[in-house]
Amino acid sequence: MRLILQFTVIGFFSLMLLDSCKKDEVQLDRHEAYYGLEENRYVTYEVMEIVHNVDHLIPHDTSRYFLKTVVGDTFIDNQGRIAREFLRYKRVNPNDAWQQTDLWTAIIADNRAELMEENQRTVKLVFPIFLNKSWNANAFNTGSALDCYMNPIHVPLKVGALIFDSTLTVEQEDFFSMIDYRRKSEVYAKGVGLVKKYYKDLKISSFDTLNIIKGKELFYTCTGFGIQ
Repeated sequence: MRLILQFTVIGFFSLMLLDSCKKDEVQLDRHEAYYGLEENRYVTYEVMEIVHNVDHLIPHDTSRYFLKTVVGDTFIDNQGRIAREFLRYKRVNPNDAWQQTDLWTAIIADNRAELMEENQRTVKLVFPIFLNKSWNANAFNTGSALDCYMNPIHVPLKVGALIFDSTLTVEQEDFFSMIDYRRKSEVYAKGVGLVKKYYKDLKISSFDTLNIIKGKELFYTCTGFGIQ
C-alpha cells in the first residue's frame, strides 16, 4: 500500500512538473517577432500622403511614393541597451533607385518595442502580446499622452496584394470634435513588422470631416518584404 502511495505521489508531482513546463513553453513566446527586428530585414510600402492647408496655393496636396525600411547594424544606445539602426529609403517611381532619407533607431528592451524617429522616442508595442493590452506611446517623449491598445491580435489579414497569417492592430487614436478629427492605427505582421499605417490628424470645420482646414493624412500599404 505504501509503495502504491509513493508511486501515486511521484506521478502527481510529475504531472504537475510537466504541466508547469508546458505553461513555461507557452509563456516563452512573447511574440516579439511582430516587430520584425531581424538584421537586414526589409519592408517596402506604397505610400499616399496628403497635406492640407486652405491658405496654401494647393490647399490639398497629394503625393504618392514608395518607401523601404531596412533593419541595420546593432549599436549601444545612450542607455546602454543594444539597439538597431532603422534605415528608411524613398523613391517616386518603381524603377527609380532607392535614396536613403532617414537613419532612425529601433529596439526591443524592457518589454517594449521602441522607435526613435527624429529624436522622438515612441513605444510601438509592448510584450507579451495580449488582447486589449494598453500603454502610452508617448511615455518617453514630450508629446501628449497617446493611449494605445491592441485589437484584434493573431488574425490573418490581406494587405494590398499580400496575405499575412498572423497580424495585430494597434489602435492609437480615435478623436472627433467640432474642429478636430484624429484617427490613427498601425498593423503589424508576425515575422515582418509594420505592414499598414493609417494616420489622420486634421483641423475641420463644424464637425464636417470633409471640410478640412489644415492637417495631414498618411497611408502605408506593404508591397513586399524579406531579407536582403
